[in-house]
Amino acid sequence: MKITNVRHYTVHPGWRKNLIFVKVETDEGIHGWGEAYSQYDRDRPVVAQIEALGPYVVGRSPFDIKHFTQFAFDDYAARRGSVELFCAVSGIEQALWDIVGKACGQPVYNLLGGRCREKIRVYANGWSYGLKTPADYARAAEKVVAQGWTALKLDPLPAPWRTYIPREQEDRAVAVVKAVREAVGPDVDILIDQHRRLAPMHAIRLDKRLAEFRLYWMEESCQAEYPDELARIRREIGVPMVIGEATYTKTGFRPLLEKRAADILNPDVACCGGILELKEIAAMAEPFLVAVSPHNYNSTVVALAATVHASATMPNFIITEYFLPFVEFGDRISPNQLKPKNGYIDLPTAPGLGVDLDERALAQVPGKRYELRKLRHPADEPGGI
Repeated sequence: MKITNVRHYTVHPGWRKNLIFVKVETDEGIHGWGEAYSQYDRDRPVVAQIEALGPYVVGRSPFDIKHFTQFAFDDYAARRGSVELFCAVSGIEQALWDIVGKACGQPVYNLLGGRCREKIRVYANGWSYGLKTPADYARAAEKVVAQGWTALKLDPLPAPWRTYIPREQEDRAVAVVKAVREAVGPDVDILIDQHRRLAPMHAIRLDKRLAEFRLYWMEESCQAEYPDELARIRREIGVPMVIGEATYTKTGFRPLLEKRAADILNPDVACCGGILELKEIAAMAEPFLVAVSPHNYNSTVVALAATVHASATMPNFIITEYFLPFVEFGDRISPNQLKPKNGYIDLPTAPGLGVDLDERALAQVPGKRYELRKLRHPADEPGGI
């Protein structure tokens, strides 16, 4: 079997960013789907990498997955990484696993060492965007829990993301989390995301205040490029620390483990290097007694399915991400997207990733060309805190 073509679809799901899907075709009529991570204003650079890298896999065997990721970095990229490169590699790599699973008549997790569990726990995200007051967050959280969710994530800090923040932003974050905890009760897990924002002086003070609300975790209090500072925050706040959504390949995760910067890693299958790279990162974390909770700000179709297959094989997996605003769109473009029941997704049993995409439906929702965002100027910045 040989690869004959690599194509891509950039589509707009009707909420926030575009999504990028990758289809790899073979001479035996078997195709595979993958998904590349996307961001505002960076869709086209990711697609450019898919278009440039794709021809180099034509004529190769889809079974040579590890060699693909190696030559993509060593030879194609001359060992110069970028988020756009790793997104492209990840999307193509997932599609190769989908092909191999279909060719072997096996779900992908059976080709990765087999399952460690029969279902995958997921938490709800995307439910709190655009909310303003603590009461708004509380009402929205109640609705999520009423749908059967047992874990939900939110970022209680206001935009824009800044390293140094005034005290009133800390107070606002505390008020939001307090309102959510009171609304959902003591048994629902609350996961806090801080999106790589804060200097340690803010993170430690704020996170200690938030700890009283019985949090499941504290995610990305500061950037992964500061492992020593993350380790300091982790030691002082008394809440499990998460890092890794903006970290790529095993090499990127090495200092985070060596410095004991986190209790939980959250690499993203659509940008960390793909399914096998995600599994290998999890294996690296095992002897450090560090858990893995894959990030998934992607569709609820392809990247979610890839995450589920990888997660099924990890002894140290604990939970993964599910973006509620993408669910309806997933139903439009896929006849068989994976759906959670009471906070868990049952492992698919179909060959490959177990999901497919309707290309006619994809063609009806082309990617959106965004207007320039209103990024800040010096006049918009505060004079201090």
